[in-house]
Amino acid sequence: MRANPSSATVLGGLLVAAGVAHFVVPRPFDAMVPRTLPGPPRTWTRMSGLAEIAVGAAVAAPATRRVGALAAAGLFVAVFPANVRMAYDWRHRPAPLRAAALARLPLQAPLVLWALRVRRAAGPAA
Repeated sequence: MRANPSSATVLGGLLVAAGVAHFVVPRPFDAMVPRTLPGPPRTWTRMSGLAEIAVGAAVAAPATRRVGALAAAGLFVAVFPANVRMAYDWRHRPAPLRAAALARLPLQAPLVLWALRVRRAAGPAA
């Protein structure tokens, strides 16, 4: 299945919106930062927010879509440990919150596949 330009726009918009959320409501993102990373969690929240905004913009722009979509796939893989941490940390929360945290885990695979479809649809490298 080929991704069309509107699919790329939606993916780019999703990434930009997620990145902006890191700045607007940073506390939930801070809580997902793995403790093994050096420095304060807020620094990682801001850096990941900037990365999502930059990657989203690259996906949305036709000239950078191919490399941006590949970066998006990599970003989705890179944030998976934070989603695992969230699922673990929320294991004692009420059932609906636990379910939401667990549901994030299998969603990473379709996001990676979506990004790779957008990359393929962008055509060969120039």
